Amino acid sequence: MKRFFLAALAFGCVLSAKAQDDFKRTTKGTIYKIVKANAGEKIKLDQVITFNMVQKTDKDSVLMSSYTVGRPFQARIQAEGDLMDVFTLLADKDSAVVKVPSDTIFKDNEDKRPPFFPKGSSLMMYIKIEKVQSLDEAMAERNKVLEAERAAMAKLGEEETGKMAGYIADNKLVLKTTPSGLKYAITQASTKRKPLPGDTVYVNYLGRTLDGKVFDTSLEAEAAKAGIKQEGRPYEPISFTLGAHEVIPGWDEGLQLLNEGSKATFIIPSKLAYAERGAGADIAPYSTLRFDVELVKVAPAKRAAVKKPVAKKTVAKKTTATSTIKKTTTPAAKKAPAKKQ
Repeated sequence: MKRFFLAALAFGCVLSAKAQDDFKRTTKGTIYKIVKANAGEKIKLDQVITFNMVQKTDKDSVLMSSYTVGRPFQARIQAEGDLMDVFTLLADKDSAVVKVPSDTIFKDNEDKRPPFFPKGSSLMMYIKIEKVQSLDEAMAERNKVLEAERAAMAKLGEEETGKMAGYIADNKLVLKTTPSGLKYAITQASTKRKPLPGDTVYVNYLGRTLDGKVFDTSLEAEAAKAGIKQEGRPYEPISFTLGAHEVIPGWDEGLQLLNEGSKATFIIPSKLAYAERGAGADIAPYSTLRFDVELVKVAPAKRAAVKKPVAKKTVAKKTTATSTIKKTTTPAAKKAPAKKQ
């Protein structure tokens, strides 16, 4: 990083010394100067460029540098934009400076003009082209990088299960497992109320990775013991609304299994914690975490009383009993006509 920073300063100083005069304007009015030009083919529309850039005030104060960020920028060359207008004048390994008057930048936003950009000043952008690719080449390269990243992540995911099993065996933990994969053991039982989603819970905790690194705790003594005590931080139970996604899923699920006053150990797989993202310097992607927690207090949420349904009065209707077998009436037999004498 130091090498990049020094390179950025050297690059910026050389350009600054050469870029005080001989500026030109593109057909769209962009002010620029080519500091180093190569004989290569000029950049074309739809090509993808990789470039480093340093932004400065015209008093030489550095505002931003891709060198200090640690990686160059990439851009697909489009038809619009001040820089795009200049990029098409450059070739691979060329360098240039673009000058943008601050009066143009803050034309309709004078109230947002910072003190280091007084009227009449300019933003100076020093550009170095590092690579020029076709869109297909850039996409193929990007896909290759993504594929490597996915493979690395998949390997970490596969290793997580083995590490978790080994940790549980080595520490002789006897745990229950929920359908989601959360593993837990209640280490101090209680018969008080259990929290419901929407309740506010107060929890003391000690969190660590499976290699034993304590990354956070609400207990001052434990923080001091682990060397992570923060001056001015109040060490007290953390409070949050259960089930409101204010904490990792493993906590939202696990605390509903506990009674107020109970303690437990949670072994939380990464899919119920920080997954492939990780968190900070201590929690790597696909990290199973251990939390020793105490549900100190449950503050029930105000819930509307459930009204019992009022029983409807039924009025008995008079009914006529009928047989399930239909009665049939035989029609009266017609009298035979009298015989004529």
